[in-house]
Amino acid sequence: MNSEELLAQERQLQFTRFGNDVAIELGLHLLDAAREQGLPIAISVQRNGHRLFHASLPGTAPDNDRWLERKARVVELFGHSSFYVGTTFREKGSTFEEESRLDPDLYAAHGGVFPVILRGTGPVGTVGVSGLPQSEDHAFVVTQLESFLNSRDS
Repeated sequence: MNSEELLAQERQLQFTRFGNDVAIELGLHLLDAAREQGLPIAISVQRNGHRLFHASLPGTAPDNDRWLERKARVVELFGHSSFYVGTTFREKGSTFEEESRLDPDLYAAHGGVFPVILRGTGPVGTVGVSGLPQSEDHAFVVTQLESFLNSRDS
């Protein structure tokens, strides 16, 4: 997937409102889907740095939480999905780690965390998972965001 395709996802997957209740509903939506698929993932939904939902399914470890935090910091800093940020560096023939000069213990531009974008406002939070290969983490979040948004007027 290239950076233009990843940006198109961000333009499409936007909310009209995003409060605590919506964040919890979104987290539960991801949790239900992950359970149905038997995925060993940790899930996090945040608004403005406030964690509103977190769950860790069997097969996860504390390291998954650390990955979620590192990927969420990238989304908060750049305003784009963690997969998009890493992809843009790779498309330039480099890596996030080499070029960003950010501490890799704090930031990870690996797929799995997506910005919560409020239509007309911009990014207001993050939704993410950790536990699968980065492209699968990203694809799961995007698929579930699309499903969630299509099921409601968000």
